[in-house]
Amino acid sequence: MLTARNVTKNYSNLQVLKGVDISVSKGEIVAIVGSSGAGKSTLLHILGTLDSPTNGEIFINNVQTSGLTGTRLADFRNRHIGFIFQFHHLLPEFTALENVCIPGYIAGTRKSAVKERAAFLLDTLGLKDRLEHRPKELSGGEQQRVAVARALINNPDVIMADEPTGNLDSHNARELHQLFLQLRDQFEQTFIIVTHNEELATLSDRQLVMKDGKIVS
Repeated sequence: MLTARNVTKNYSNLQVLKGVDISVSKGEIVAIVGSSGAGKSTLLHILGTLDSPTNGEIFINNVQTSGLTGTRLADFRNRHIGFIFQFHHLLPEFTALENVCIPGYIAGTRKSAVKERAAFLLDTLGLKDRLEHRPKELSGGEQQRVAVARALINNPDVIMADEPTGNLDSHNARELHQLFLQLRDQFEQTFIIVTHNEELATLSDRQLVMKDGKIVS
């Protein structure tokens, strides 16, 4: 489903990624682990098309994303890739439902269909009674679930998660771990997760260990 070949990334004279190869199957949860500075987040951002590689090829469902630019790239990213970050990045002036709907509206999907799917996702994630609440009225765990629903709204091929439990307490982190497993089983959702959380990494289908810009195991 996702394949990356010989991906490198340089910032001036600093080589952050040193020829990374990765292959992820549909419905797989893959955790990328390693010490700080190993290149995990850089790799995730490149796989998610938020950054471009210095060299190498990336394919998502046989589309070479490293060959897309401008509006074509932005449209592909919005339709095929979902993102979850450590900090939820919800827009404070909008309700939970409205926050989830935004990527669907950007994709040009009919508004009634977007709202229906957003309400379904929030219900599935245990937030049926929180649709009209703004972020400040939600707990940290609830805000992260809204962010998960937003990532799912366009039925993406893959969700990229960068330290998704890093801002949660242990209880909410454990609930989010179980939620990822539920989404994999219920929707065959694919996840690539950068994490320092050993429990989340252990629950994943596979762990990729990075060191000094390379996958070492």
